[in-house]
Parts: sequence; C-alpha cells; structure tokens
Amino acid sequence: MIIKKTQLGLLVSLFMLTGILNANDYNEYPDIQNFTKDLVENHGFAEEQVHDLFAKVNKQQAILDLIAKPAEKAKEWKEYRPIFMTQQRINEGVAFWNKNQAALEKAEKIYGVPAQIIVAIIGVETFYGRNMGNWPVMDALTTLGFDYPPRADFFRKQLKEYMLMTREEQLDPLSLKGSYAGAMGMAQFMPGSFRAYAVDFDGDGHIDIWNNPTDAIGSVANYFKAHRWQTNQPVAFQATTNGDKVNTVLSSGLELDQTIAKLKQAGWTLPITLPDNTPVIAFKLQGEKGDEYWAGLNNFEVITRYNRSVMYSLAVYQLSEQLLATKMKQ
Repeated sequence: MIIKKTQLGLLVSLFMLTGILNANDYNEYPDIQNFTKDLVENHGFAEEQVHDLFAKVNKQQAILDLIAKPAEKAKEWKEYRPIFMTQQRINEGVAFWNKNQAALEKAEKIYGVPAQIIVAIIGVETFYGRNMGNWPVMDALTTLGFDYPPRADFFRKQLKEYMLMTREEQLDPLSLKGSYAGAMGMAQFMPGSFRAYAVDFDGDGHIDIWNNPTDAIGSVANYFKAHRWQTNQPVAFQATTNGDKVNTVLSSGLELDQTIAKLKQAGWTLPITLPDNTPVIAFKLQGEKGDEYWAGLNNFEVITRYNRSVMYSLAVYQLSEQLLATKMKQ
C-alpha cells in the first residue's frame, strides 16, 4: 500500500498524540503549562517541582467514565431513606459519639452545632470514616480538571487549592486518597472547603481529617457555623395538608423562598407554632405511605450547603434524631 506524504504526516501526528496520551504526560498539555505558570508566578512554586509532580500523575479513565455516566433514575425518598436509616448506622454512630464525646461537646460549645448533626454528617458521608474513597486525589483532580471539559474550571480551581493545601500542611500530594471527585477524609471536604473550614481541633499543629476524628468533628462544626447554623433552632417538620392548593407553595429549588404564612394559606399545618414570617423550603417527597410534605427551616438549608439535595439533608436530619434518641436511652 502506498501512503502519500500528507497521509504519512497525519499518521505521524496521530502517533505522537497517542503516545502523549498513553504516557499520561500531563506536562505536554498546553493548559497544564499555563496552570504551572500560574503556580510558579503567583503562588511561589518551583517550576521543576511542579513538572516532576505532574509527570507522576496518572489519567484515570475510570473516573471519566464514572462522572460521564448517565445519571441513574433518581431514587424516591422511600428508596433513599433506608440506605442511611439502618440499625447498623445508628449503632455505629452512637459508638462513634461515645468514643469522641469530649471533642463533640467541645465543638457544640464553640460552634453551637449539636453533636448528633456532626455525627450524622460523618455517618452519611463516610460511615464514620469507613468509606473515605481510594482514588489518588491528585489523579482525580488532574483528570477532571484537564480531561473533563464540562467542569474543568471547577476542578482546576480545586486542584490549585489542593496544591496549596498540601504545601501548607506539608503533605505529599501524591499520597492522599479520596472520592473520584476529589472529596477527602471523614468529612469529605473538597480542597477549597478544607482550606476554608478545616481546623486543627486538637491543637497538634496539623489538620488531619483522614485519621483524626477530633479534627474532622471540629471541621464539620466550623463548616456549619460558617454557613449560619442557628443554635437551638429547629431543622424541619413534616406537615399535614388539606385542600387543592397544597402543591402551589412548593419551593422551586433549595432556597428559603416560602413562609409559614404562605403554607397556612395553601392548607399546610405544622406540628409546632412558628411566626408567620418564618422563611422555609417547602418540598414534597414520595414516602412509603404516600406523599410527604415537609417544611425545612434555616438549619435545614444549612445542611443543603453540604450536599445540594433535600433528600440528603432530610436523611442527615432524621439520622441525627435517631442517634440522639438512641444515645439518650443509654
């Protein structure tokens, strides 16, 4: 077969490109070169150090497959709730609470966030540290930052935060593990959240949310306080409803865009009395016995800042209530 010169040039180019990608040499990516330049010029990194680091990073095709996978059919509340409301998760949560009671009491005193909420977050996120993820964080953030265009900007920002974080904490950036999206430790903080909210709660000079429950507890509490958790205030209530207007006040998103007065006018009744001007998120879920109507208050909205989902937030809240009830029986 005779190959023309133009065809030969194309084949050589494709071969070279394939070689680059197969070698996972991120230093050859133009965007990585710009990223490196920013780290060197604006953040004081040594260029050779950054080049050496990216030479050791592996593109993780499995991560790209996971994030690009079409979303599975969304679960209804009646399917989602049982995942987290298990006796094992409750029992192990109380055991975690008992083991770390001093740190939880300290966090509650300093930040005003109840122990049961902190424990529930760690329980939902990582089963109290059991499931923190096994993906190299450097691989995950680089792969998503430079090989996943839909959210490249976000993950590049998180990669920069990660580089700064590991330097500040004197950690090897190649050694840390997390979720396929780069969330880390018992609290599953992204690097930006780590730098903004993680705290050295035991005062040992290092922030360790992987192996140190005390730091994880303080960090979760600090996150909630920073997002305006209101101490000794309610979280959410299930309503009884009546009439044909009950669906007209459902919130369009995760903002506190309704009020108690509006819910009353639409036929909602809550089990406690609150001021008419109290802002709420109004939502409906499909429970085991049919439709459930819920009003989430300010503290519920704060939980959604951890994960932008009403089902996630309600699972955290209900788990926290079960943890408290079980703890009180001891």
